[in-house]
Amino acid sequence: MYVEQIMTMLGLSDLQLALAVIGLLILITVAILNIKYARARRKASEQGNYSADERFAREPSFSQGFADSDTASRTEPNFGDAITTISAPEKFVIDPRIDCVITLRFDESISGSEILEEINAWTDLEAQSTARWMCEGLNANLDVAEDWEELHPDSKYSDLQLAIQLAGRKGPIGVLELSDFCSRAQSLAETLGSQIDMPSVNTMLESAKELDTMAAESDIQLSINVVFDEPCPWGNFDSLMRQRGFKLSRNGRQYEYLSKGILLFNSADIDPNKSVAQVTLLLEVPLVPQEERPFERMLAEGVEIAQAAHGRLVDDNGINLSEAAIISIRQHLDVLYANLEKSGIPAGSSTASRLFS
Repeated sequence: MYVEQIMTMLGLSDLQLALAVIGLLILITVAILNIKYARARRKASEQGNYSADERFAREPSFSQGFADSDTASRTEPNFGDAITTISAPEKFVIDPRIDCVITLRFDESISGSEILEEINAWTDLEAQSTARWMCEGLNANLDVAEDWEELHPDSKYSDLQLAIQLAGRKGPIGVLELSDFCSRAQSLAETLGSQIDMPSVNTMLESAKELDTMAAESDIQLSINVVFDEPCPWGNFDSLMRQRGFKLSRNGRQYEYLSKGILLFNSADIDPNKSVAQVTLLLEVPLVPQEERPFERMLAEGVEIAQAAHGRLVDDNGINLSEAAIISIRQHLDVLYANLEKSGIPAGSSTASRLFS
């Protein structure tokens, strides 16, 4: 009743009132995000000052470089440390095919340390974000060729690229996560006094949905099952697999088949405390280059294992694997590989490794 009186006094319709409420909720959400971001920056600044004081208080040590080697074990690029180079054992580069890319352009080149000091407050994004995000700078040093690279504090940059991955096996990026990332990029551009080239959030969300649809259609795992006539003792089975070139994984429950350092396929979990009645070989199709012919090689190994241990190849329903079924699989694989090539994300590429991880 009270709401109706207010609507009558203000001359508002139901639709106008609803729009006003939605607008108020959006303003409240933005205000909360801004407060949260400001607190994160203040906290990061305080931590940075403490770290600097602690660093200067320490005595020099020749072993310090080895003691700090833990930082090299990170698998994702991040901006958490303003005094070190962003690095990762597995190097990824920004890719517009799967990333939302935002470009900042400076009127005059800017030092990497100045950029890193600002984005040091983004450490909270690592805990909140489900998507991989990265940063690259266009090197403006006179003594090196101009190229995009990970940020170094002692280098100068004329352009900056910020990127967040649009989709992965967990699905497309969410609207709040993408909006937060874009807001941070906008704030960074204002702080550094740079021009910004940023696609609209709606455009990127549509791209994320399309990418997720393509990935879902291409994310295929093939399996070949070898069923033994009689359970094979673990020791005999282990010896057979090693003779065939398989290596036992670190967890001691899977066998991996590698070629040129690339994992082609592996077995499903096997209990090492029991005789083996069946082994299933698994191939993650998008993660292995087509030229390695992974399915043909997995099929050949399955045949050899079956012959050596008196078994047979069956499908997931326990029916003997027929030549017609194999031909059908090959045909589907040809289509899948062609679609991945057409999308610009060929199987086994670094981009595919990111998208299907």
